Amino acid sequence: MYVCICNGVTDHQIREAAANGCRTVSELTMRTGAGSTCGSCLDMAGDILAEHHAVAGFPLPMLGDALAA
Repeated sequence: MYVCICNGVTDHQIREAAANGCRTVSELTMRTGAGSTCGSCLDMAGDILAEHHAVAGFPLPMLGDALAA
């Protein structure tokens, strides 16, 4: 799904950036361009970023995979 329509950034790209070490919304903007035009997507982009790191923080990988599905 497109999160940032202005710059064509998808939820998959945000999760990929998070998996590659992106931790903050400002860093996400620098890496993907999400939010750099109108900014209306920043809340959703931040939620996806936070969700990725919350799921990735589970000690058992199977639990993280189950919650991500």
